[in-house]
Amino acid sequence: MLGGAGVSIRVGTSGWSYRSWQPGFYPRGLAPDAFLAFYARSFDTVELNSTGYRLPALDQFRRWADTVPDGFRFAPKLTLRRLDRLGPFLDRVSGLGDRLGPIRVLVEHARDERLLASVLDAAGPGVELAFDLRDPTWAGTDAIVTVGDPSAEPYRYIRLRDPPYSEEKLRALASGLRPPAYVFFRHEERPTAPAYAQRLRELLAASAPA
Repeated sequence: MLGGAGVSIRVGTSGWSYRSWQPGFYPRGLAPDAFLAFYARSFDTVELNSTGYRLPALDQFRRWADTVPDGFRFAPKLTLRRLDRLGPFLDRVSGLGDRLGPIRVLVEHARDERLLASVLDAAGPGVELAFDLRDPTWAGTDAIVTVGDPSAEPYRYIRLRDPPYSEEKLRALASGLRPPAYVFFRHEERPTAPAYAQRLRELLAASAPA
């Protein structure tokens, strides 16, 4: 976490369980069930994309939470197709406890204000939601955090999906990011995502006020 108390920029990757990152990021010979603990020594957040396709058991979320240190945050994905899936999803991810970060809510269908209100009401004020709105009819929606909006409040949720990133691009990103924010680099077969994430963290740390 980079920044002072209550003001931070967290940087990580979209997922961590990639054998193709070994070697390069994960040491040769490291068992896959040790990947998360190793990852969490370098980064303080990660996207949980797998939860958008299959919802793990509550105990799995608890095991993930127990694996990482205090201050780490998971950003699980919810693919919202039916509202009746929302309750079970929130129940399960509660197993992350204080390691639960923003939930990325993927919405692929057209604008529906009642749907939006239902999601916000079910989650309650204590849960951070970042809406990934794919249909153009959602344009202009305000009063919520939308993925990729650098001016969103009360925090920003940035997904970087178009590598490669030059040193110039990373420096521009570091200088333009406003805390609090979450930043995630897309997984590729080679371990470029953790390399980009680590370099961005270095640039942010170098530019932080003394």
